[in-house]
Amino acid sequence: MDRQWWQSLYGLPPLIWIILLGSFFGRGTYFMVWPFLAILLHEKFALGPGVIGVILSASAMASALLGFFVGALSDRYGRRGVLILGTAINTVAFVILSQAETLMAFVIAITLCSIGRSIWEPPASALFGDLIPDARSRELALQFRYFLINVGAALGPIIGVWAGISAQQSTFGLTALSYLLLCIGLVWGFQYSVAGKQSRRQQHAASGLAETLQVLRQDRVFLVIVLANVLTLFIYAHFDTSLVQYLTQMQAPSLVGLISGMILINAMTIVLLQFPLLRVMGRLDVNQRMIIGVIILALGQAWFALNPIHWLYGWLGATFVVSIAEAVLFPTMSIQIDRMAPNHLRGSYFGAASFYTFGWSSAPLVGGYVIQWFGGSVLYWSMFVFCGLVLMLYRYSKRLSEGEKRIAAPVSGQPANGPAAL
Repeated sequence: MDRQWWQSLYGLPPLIWIILLGSFFGRGTYFMVWPFLAILLHEKFALGPGVIGVILSASAMASALLGFFVGALSDRYGRRGVLILGTAINTVAFVILSQAETLMAFVIAITLCSIGRSIWEPPASALFGDLIPDARSRELALQFRYFLINVGAALGPIIGVWAGISAQQSTFGLTALSYLLLCIGLVWGFQYSVAGKQSRRQQHAASGLAETLQVLRQDRVFLVIVLANVLTLFIYAHFDTSLVQYLTQMQAPSLVGLISGMILINAMTIVLLQFPLLRVMGRLDVNQRMIIGVIILALGQAWFALNPIHWLYGWLGATFVVSIAEAVLFPTMSIQIDRMAPNHLRGSYFGAASFYTFGWSSAPLVGGYVIQWFGGSVLYWSMFVFCGLVLMLYRYSKRLSEGEKRIAAPVSGQPANGPAAL
């Protein structure tokens, strides 16, 4: 990363810094306890893995559709109210989680968490494009946001374990406090900062929902990209719960230590290598970065499929490979949408990216049944094949983009104003 890019961080508007710091503290306190939520549900209500899985995934999948509508609303009515509402809902949700004593209260709180996140994410991402006109500075800010989120996710469980509070329900109160402070910061930022006032004055000539849907439907390149990224997250998510189920079923030695080591390697790889990888790939376009990331992800799936169950270092090595793929793919997805979205529909495009949740949320269910019926090796070879399908979709999206550019190009040879190239 060159010095000019780092210096551009100092020029970011205060409202963007509020989003960045809020993402860090919110995600850090969130991960102090959220990974242990299944343990809390099992201990309090003696629920089985299947029921817990349904509770955790159903609300996440339902929130994907809400994320799209919220993104469209933020285009039409502004980011301020939507962001503050999402933060307030998260605050209430984690207060309820810290005090819940009945299963229904937990279900309501978990659902509110998913709703709050789906309301928050599209306008938060779109706000970067609203307030940072320079494309390189905006890309760095989006990369930096993903970096802070991962630092928070890595430090949260470690701090929680060190403080002895990881599996205690009351720790959710710390998450609620972080979201409350973020909510107050947003109110201040929109009310008093120059960027906040600028954002409040912006009146996008946004279309109605029907017109927005029509625009998205006609943007075939974007729809293919969304499908490719849904599949990408579906593939990656099998590194999470599906792998734990596979290792448990096959009675891998030192299972708890192995899983802890994999989590640590995943977090440290992203924290240490995200920006060096960005520097290496800085001259590549977004499409090329995604293709490289998917190829690395495919290598990780093949390693998972081939690795002997008792070779612990092999599992850690495969985790490192998949983590490199994550460091390339995930922040690039946000940059990808930012570059494709028209200014007046930026929230709608980021809202449509909420459909990525379907890939992530369906993976534990599909992975569990495939492991149960056919075994883990079949699952990961299947994901290797799916990586090939994603690469085909990216190749197809590039052909579509080039074809639409040729159609849109004027006879005079002036530059076309067609869809942004990937």
